[in-house]
Amino acid sequence: MSTSLSRRSFLGLSGAVGLTAALTACGGGTKIGAGSSAPASAATFSGGEYTGPKVTLDYWNGFTGGDGPHMRAMLEAFNKEFAGRIEVRNVTRRWEDLYPAMPTAIAAGKGPDVAVIHNDWVGTFAARRTLLPLDDVVSALSLSESDFIPAVWNAGVYQGKRYSVPLDVHSLGDYWNRSHLEKIGLSEAPADRAGYEDALAQLKKAGIAHPFWMPNKWPAHLMFMSLLWQHGGELYSDDGTRALWGSEPGVRALSWMVGQIDKGFSPAQVAQDSQYAAFKNDKVSFTWDGIWQINDLKTNARSLQWGLGPIPNIGGSAAVWSSSHNFVMTSQAGKDPHKVQAAKFFVDHMGRLSTEWARAGMIPARNSARQDPSVADLPQIRLAADLDAFHFLPPLPGVGDVQSKALELAVAKAVLKQASPSEALKEGVATADKLLAENKRKYGQ
Repeated sequence: MSTSLSRRSFLGLSGAVGLTAALTACGGGTKIGAGSSAPASAATFSGGEYTGPKVTLDYWNGFTGGDGPHMRAMLEAFNKEFAGRIEVRNVTRRWEDLYPAMPTAIAAGKGPDVAVIHNDWVGTFAARRTLLPLDDVVSALSLSESDFIPAVWNAGVYQGKRYSVPLDVHSLGDYWNRSHLEKIGLSEAPADRAGYEDALAQLKKAGIAHPFWMPNKWPAHLMFMSLLWQHGGELYSDDGTRALWGSEPGVRALSWMVGQIDKGFSPAQVAQDSQYAAFKNDKVSFTWDGIWQINDLKTNARSLQWGLGPIPNIGGSAAVWSSSHNFVMTSQAGKDPHKVQAAKFFVDHMGRLSTEWARAGMIPARNSARQDPSVADLPQIRLAADLDAFHFLPPLPGVGDVQSKALELAVAKAVLKQASPSEALKEGVATADKLLAENKRKYGQ
């Protein structure tokens, strides 16, 4: 996964439309989940090792890139340690293929017993009743918000029940070119708006034609959400009926992005992926991208001297778009009480191995793992210095559809100068509100 496009696949955002279509088809035009009984929690988990008969668990995930070897190593260790009791069969699919396939496969008994999904899909699958609650797991293990990054812990709750246990956090970060910054007497990127904008002006004077390329597609919408939150805005109303990102904070956020082109810090109409490619090729001083790029830079840009830190505070409050990989248990496993116990044991065991997972470039969600000296020097750990800065999409069923069909298009339209930031956001919000209303009906909220 060496390109930004594949990073989009990594996050599963491009699967929103396909999954929504699949769920609609399954629902037959009625509310999703209507007429089906709620999944039973079955076989309450009390902690300790699994002592039942040998079971085989099918485990689905989307770790197809540089993170894959780390997950496979964790699974191999698990299967070796618990041989004769639990066998976990690993099924790895691209995220955009995994999400639409899961509901149909689970209904047919050919899907996963346990899976990893992103936090913004928890609400969708919980509403579809393809997940089983995990409240008994966290209760038996005495896990609470104090054991995790609070925002990611809370992201796993839908309608008062917990459906996931977080493994990690991955967020945007600010990558900088060390040799470029040395030209203007800096050792790292400034953390505030005034310093950042001054550095961009100095870099341009120092001969860097365009020090900060502004994309109109991936990860432009992630940049916009970060800036929206920094300016004090919110994405959606608490009841999930209205899009709020067309507010004044949203206009200021998007105007700042467009302003980087107006000031000449970025070329116009930056093509898909080219901002990251330009950074790797020593042409760009700063680029905002996900921490999943760390291993790619280590492997494929060895001559580049780069650094990584939190994105600057442009709007007044530290905030950054974040996502999380979460373990979930499916209703397929719920048909076998032994699988339920084994799956819950597996989820707990793997969650406690997140120091190993940190070597895949992720930030451990568990505080104890993040504070382990063995991961203290990993570049992404410094991004977790301010836990309150992490912001997540709300667990609204179908939120991915709203993002891709409304918010992302609005951001692109403004950055491409096809409309002013306020006009683009106003049009996008109108579309988003219609989609939110449809989701309310579709998912029976």
